[in-house]
Amino acid sequence: MKKLILASSSPYRSALLQRLNLSFDALSPDIDEAPRKNESPEELVSRLASEKALVIAKDFDHAVVIGSDQVATVNNTILTKPGNINNALTQLMACSGNTVTFYTSLCVVDTQSNTQLNVVEPFTVGFRKLTEQQIMRYLQIEKPFDCAGSFKAEGMGITLFTHLSGRDPNSLIGLPLIALTSFLQQLGLDPLGER
Repeated sequence: MKKLILASSSPYRSALLQRLNLSFDALSPDIDEAPRKNESPEELVSRLASEKALVIAKDFDHAVVIGSDQVATVNNTILTKPGNINNALTQLMACSGNTVTFYTSLCVVDTQSNTQLNVVEPFTVGFRKLTEQQIMRYLQIEKPFDCAGSFKAEGMGITLFTHLSGRDPNSLIGLPLIALTSFLQQLGLDPLGER
């Protein structure tokens, strides 16, 4: 049986992967996540997911390693993890009344067959026109300072939106489970298969 490894220290990605009822280890990859010059959001997340998976994969012979990354963009500006309430307020004020596009990448590496599968899942979120008071109230309740875009869609963040559009709502939280299930099935790790 191949070892399944999530190349991430994100509790959100771990919680999503647990939904597939597969045992896995989570290891934190040590990579430089700075964007390169003229790198598009899609190129950035695709590269980072691959680097995360490959840096962990090099230490294992019989493993399937999952890497993922995510960025949010509004008006051609990348939204990073805010880190504090002031940055989160600035981000959500920019999102107010606008459409935000999330790009969530997935890279799955089978170290035994040297197979690498990649996809970038876009997901769009329409934001309500919000007052600064509403945003501050949300930030005080949820404290989403470690989340790209400054909200948690799985929590009260849903109150900020007018609509959501995309293939897999899990990609908005940080791991596209529909694509991941397909990749795992291709590599012989079917979540619905016999154990």
